[in-house]
Amino acid sequence: MKMYGIYWDRHFIHLHCLWIVGCVASSSLPSIPVSISSPVGSQAILPCKWKSQLENIPVCHVQWQTPDETVFEQKGEQRWQASEFEGRVEVPEEKLWEGDCSLILRDVQFGDVGLYESFMVVDRARMKRRVFIQSVQLSVHDHKSKQSLRVGGNLTLKLHTPQAMRVVFQGRNSTELTVLWIRGEEDNRGCLEEAERLVVLKGLRMDDCGTYKVLDSHGLSVSTVELTVEACPTKVVKTPHFPQIEDKQAPVGKSTYNRSSSLLMLFVLLFSPLIQHLL
Repeated sequence: MKMYGIYWDRHFIHLHCLWIVGCVASSSLPSIPVSISSPVGSQAILPCKWKSQLENIPVCHVQWQTPDETVFEQKGEQRWQASEFEGRVEVPEEKLWEGDCSLILRDVQFGDVGLYESFMVVDRARMKRRVFIQSVQLSVHDHKSKQSLRVGGNLTLKLHTPQAMRVVFQGRNSTELTVLWIRGEEDNRGCLEEAERLVVLKGLRMDDCGTYKVLDSHGLSVSTVELTVEACPTKVVKTPHFPQIEDKQAPVGKSTYNRSSSLLMLFVLLFSPLIQHLL
C-alpha cells in the first residue's frame, strides 16, 4: 500500500507539472498567417481580434513578437517597444478593450518583413497563461511609376520615407548610375530642389530620359520612376485669309452696241466730203 501511495503521489505531481506547462504555454496552435503587403514608407495594420479567443479578462495585456524578438508589449498604461520599432508601433487602447488588438506599424521599412504573432497574457489568481491570437506575414514592396513630361518641365520625385538617402539616375542608353541627390548634402546639379519628402528636377532636357531611383540607407529601392521627355510641339503659323477679289468685266449689251454705232456715224460724216473730192 505504501509503495502504491508513493507511486500515485509521483504520478499526480507529474500530471500537475504538465498542466502548469500547458497553462503557461499558448492555449492554441498557430493558425495560417494572414498575408499583408505594404509599400515602403506607408502605414501597415497587422490584424488581431482577441474576443474570439477570450472573454472577460481582468487586464488587457497584449504582446506582438517575431521569431527573433518581442516587438511591442502593452499592459494597461504600460508600453514597451523594441529599439528598431521605437515610435513606429501602437495598439490603440480604446480599440483594445473592444477586442481589437491590431498592431499599427508606421513608416514601414524593408527590414520589417517577416512573421508577426500576437498573444494575450491572462493573469487570474495564481494561474498565468499566454493565449495565441493571430499570426501575420508582412511583405514590403517599393513604389513604381512611369511619367511622360515635356522639355522644360519639372520632375517631382517623392521620397516616401525619412529613411530615403539618395536619388540616382540611369540614362536610357547607359549602364552607369549618376548620383543626383544625397540627404544632407548640397545639390550637385544646380537644378534640384529639396522639399519635405520631395526632390524636384527642374528644366527637363531630352537627355533626362531614363530611370530615377530613390534609395534607402541600405541601398534598397524605395521608388522607381521611368521618365520619358517629349519635345515641345512646333507652333503652326496661320496665314491670314483675305477675301478673293474678282475682276468684274463690263457687260456687253445694247448700250455698248449703241455707243459703237454713234462713233461710226460721226466718222462717216467727217470724212465723206474728203472722199467725194478724191473721187
